[in-house]
Amino acid sequence: MLPADPPLRLLLDGDALIRNWRHLARLGGAAACGAAVKADGYGLGAREVVARLAKAGCRDFFVATWAEADALGALPEGAMLSVFHGVRAEDMAAALASPARPVLNSATQVARWKAEASSRPCDVMVDTGMNRLGLTLEEAASGLFDGLVVETLLSHLACADEPDHPLNVRQRDAFRAVRARVPAKRYSLANSAGICLGGDYAHDLTRPGLALYGGAPAPGVEMAQVAMIEAQVLQVRTVAAGATVGYGASFTAQRDMRLAILNLGYADGYLRAFGEQGSVRIAGETRPLVGRISMDLIAVDPGALPIGEGDRISVDYELPHAAAVTGLSQYELLTGLGRRYQRCWS
Repeated sequence: MLPADPPLRLLLDGDALIRNWRHLARLGGAAACGAAVKADGYGLGAREVVARLAKAGCRDFFVATWAEADALGALPEGAMLSVFHGVRAEDMAAALASPARPVLNSATQVARWKAEASSRPCDVMVDTGMNRLGLTLEEAASGLFDGLVVETLLSHLACADEPDHPLNVRQRDAFRAVRARVPAKRYSLANSAGICLGGDYAHDLTRPGLALYGGAPAPGVEMAQVAMIEAQVLQVRTVAAGATVGYGASFTAQRDMRLAILNLGYADGYLRAFGEQGSVRIAGETRPLVGRISMDLIAVDPGALPIGEGDRISVDYELPHAAAVTGLSQYELLTGLGRRYQRCWS
């Protein structure tokens, strides 16, 4: 029988999630504000994210694949779902059985949808400079979409997290040009960082992802922290001065000291890059990690603070700061959190 109270928790703040969405909605002005919930809601649990945001008023959700669409189950009333990766031949049966819309990314996908589902709404992705998924501007203006029921025409910004990057303006202008030539019910360009570029990028619908979950989408933009790691102390031990700690004996105790061993490691997404940079909070004080991070364990120096086996400790994981000290992206830090956490929503 599995324990009801696992040693590793991801504490998730539902109110912070909603505050972030409402803030982004305000920044987007008259544009509707959707939510990217791919990668299982950026690792936090897509069903729970959708339920909370839908209750707050969000109506447009985005996943990457049809498997992710199916995993969401029944959508809240009035909600719509789009699948970014479009529709492969292998996806058609699932797509036809789903209320979700494909985001068509190539002429082949357009032809496939026309042949089997031309009367059903779809979305279309046009590439304006990302050179990832999407039809070319020439394809978009060629009449290729004639006969389709295009709900939303989308493109994606490559450098929106660098506000002064010249590609932002080039993509904005290219999207304006394609909007003037390709009819659709709605137009959407801005991701989290794109929303912060201003009203010229918002159009009819914005698609935030990272910023919803506490990531800073652009320099100087702060969002509420949503995900916090809490790990349990498995053992408290004393090491003598001169003793080494962990793999590679990379840490040598300069004095007799206590260590708290926590149930957390790189298999949980708490990567080795945190080794000399990571920290925890004990009784309101910041305390450092000691030695290398193992697959399932880390060692912490609690100093003189009271700590015992079974205690739970908050691990510092504020995304912008964690990215700065480790060199990892906020996206990696968030989506890499493993399945061994008990995800606890408040």
